[in-house]
Amino acid sequence: MTDQAEFLPEIIAEIAGVAGFDAAWTIAVAKGGQQVFIPAIASPDHWLSQLVGLEAATRICAHFSTRSSGDKILIPMASGARRRKAWADALASDKSANEIAATLGVHRRTVFRHKSRTNDDQGELF
Repeated sequence: MTDQAEFLPEIIAEIAGVAGFDAAWTIAVAKGGQQVFIPAIASPDHWLSQLVGLEAATRICAHFSTRSSGDKILIPMASGARRRKAWADALASDKSANEIAATLGVHRRTVFRHKSRTNDDQGELF
């Protein structure tokens, strides 16, 4: 797993570990706050396969199915993770502070505070 998964809730990070960050993030955004059924075997027409692809769905099913018929799991809202990812994406972009503020619905001073936390240009003293 990459450092992208460090801000994910445990179950989403677990999905990222077996199917990749993109699949986990797609599930978190589409199904956050919902209880979902994970079948024992993924089929092409199941919502999971349609959402993340059959290959990723197969890995997720193999990992989470505890019974031969499948199992239900609760997908966390991941609102904190969404917010942190939005900040990380915005700060990594070449957008101006005003554009980031408008996109995230915050004051431009907040953008500068976040930028200063991630951009430590101060060299080492020793």
